[in-house]
Amino acid sequence: MNEPELFPAFCKLLRRDLLLAARARSEWLNPLFFFVIVVSLFPLGVGPEANRLSMMAPGIIWVAALLATMLSLDGLFRSDYLDGALEQLLLSPHPASVLVLAKVLAHWLLTGLPLILMSPLLGVLMHLPSSSLPTLMATLALGTPVLSLIGAIGAALTVGLRRGGVLVSLLVLPLYIPVLIFAANAVASAAMGLGVEAQLSLLGALLGFSLALAPLATAAALRIGME
Repeated sequence: MNEPELFPAFCKLLRRDLLLAARARSEWLNPLFFFVIVVSLFPLGVGPEANRLSMMAPGIIWVAALLATMLSLDGLFRSDYLDGALEQLLLSPHPASVLVLAKVLAHWLLTGLPLILMSPLLGVLMHLPSSSLPTLMATLALGTPVLSLIGAIGAALTVGLRRGGVLVSLLVLPLYIPVLIFAANAVASAAMGLGVEAQLSLLGALLGFSLALAPLATAAALRIGME
């Protein structure tokens, strides 16, 4: 299938998923509310001391972002599986990996992008130095797509299970650990005035690796899950 025919199919599927999400706002608002609530509760739990919160902020914000992303993974393919659209996607003449990438992009636009936009406010709440806020946003911009891409593999493997949410978390959590470590370390280093080029480069490498392999693995997992 040539590129002019494939690109409109990609855009139509992306637009379809965004329109469906606009009609079911709770599916993408719940992870955002979860992210905000979790981070906001920490100053109440550990105390308002600025130095303590600033030290803990990178890990807290990134753990909350990771959990918020995991919260939305179970529904990535679930509705399409139930209404038969997923079977049609796999039977399409277009490469399934490209169509899967459109669905993952829609998932990131609905979950990862709002987390990035909200992160500076939560960074200020956690007393992060203003100089480290661009690094926080950069790590989320590089890391949250990786979370969506890896999470799509787990969601595809459990698509046929009635209660696959917990299993998805168990499958993808070990793969999320490198992203969490590099991203939180980059923000902490920026807060201390140290260089963050190495951590950002590693996150970029993880993103490139995930973009290259995760759609293929997800498409294969969907075929296995549909059998």
